[in-house]
Amino acid sequence: MSLHVIAELRAMAGQEDRLRTALEAMIEPSLDEPGCVSYQPFGNPNDPGHMVVIEEWVDSDALEKHFATEHFQHIAGVIGEILAEPMTIKQLVAE
Repeated sequence: MSLHVIAELRAMAGQEDRLRTALEAMIEPSLDEPGCVSYQPFGNPNDPGHMVVIEEWVDSDALEKHFATEHFQHIAGVIGEILAEPMTIKQLVAE
């Protein structure tokens, strides 16, 4: 079993680059975590403020540990300042 996470984020006007930079900074430390299979942010070419992050974790425990990391705590504070609306998160299980 693996857990896929799809997070959708929308930056406030003028904060698009800051959001992109913050999400890109999450790639390496997230991939270094035990239990992280993949972590990839995507930009919408028709809407620069809209970003989607697709992640794969070995299980929900690995994802919960991710939420406690320093890099996750940092981005949680950053995105709280720059999002135009609350982020949406979907969790899907591949069996």
